[in-house]
Amino acid sequence: MISTLLQFFAFQGTALIIEIPLMENSEINEAYILWDDNQYELALNEDNALVTMIGIDLDTSAGSYIVPLSYIENENQLELELSLEVGSWTFPTTELTVEPQYVSLSPENLERANRDSQLISEAYSIRSDINAWQNPFMVPLQGVREGSNFGHRRVFNGEPRAPHSGADLASPTGTEIYASNSGQIVLAEDLFFSGQAVFIDHGSGIFTTYLHMSEILVEQGQMVEKGELIGLVGATGRVTGPHLHWGARIGSARVDPFSLVSN
Repeated sequence: MISTLLQFFAFQGTALIIEIPLMENSEINEAYILWDDNQYELALNEDNALVTMIGIDLDTSAGSYIVPLSYIENENQLELELSLEVGSWTFPTTELTVEPQYVSLSPENLERANRDSQLISEAYSIRSDINAWQNPFMVPLQGVREGSNFGHRRVFNGEPRAPHSGADLASPTGTEIYASNSGQIVLAEDLFFSGQAVFIDHGSGIFTTYLHMSEILVEQGQMVEKGELIGLVGATGRVTGPHLHWGARIGSARVDPFSLVSN
């Protein structure tokens, strides 16, 4: 039997651990929740609790939500409801000046950007059974404790664009970048907007991204361990200077990657 401790809180743009204690002698074979058009499987952890990680997208409206929980116990399909309160967060607007080619795209660059978008969509569609997400995440640059610009509403050369979906970690070109957790490289490409980019699948629809590198040191399909060297900081793609754009995605939700570290 599932415990009745079913109330959760998270801010916009953050990762949330859902942990549901089980009563003794519970025999639950399968459990999942539905949130924001995504299905999240729950796994049994060493504390005899069902656990998963979901993402609260940075554009999710603040307020109260009911999250359906379905599970099978002793061959019986059962359902409960979780209560989720989403707190609001203020995201400022940032105006930036970049090379004109990254705002008014030529036909060739538009074709390349569309191709890149398809590659990224295919990477994010992967749902592997890797369980590295259950282990603690780390910041991918040594000595860095915080980033900037996550969720900022961006204006490039006077034209509004999509919110900034990652955290910018300022660091000189050539600084070593390490995998923030174990997983599989699902994309390692030179992308038009993102420059030299690496995407890592950590399992259960959880990904981290590392953009604007000067050099990629891993290959698509490669398995990496937490803390393994994957590339070097650079200023490739649409940037105003050298830095690492570190991003995180859970299901379809864009979340602050530092919220993975704090969970």
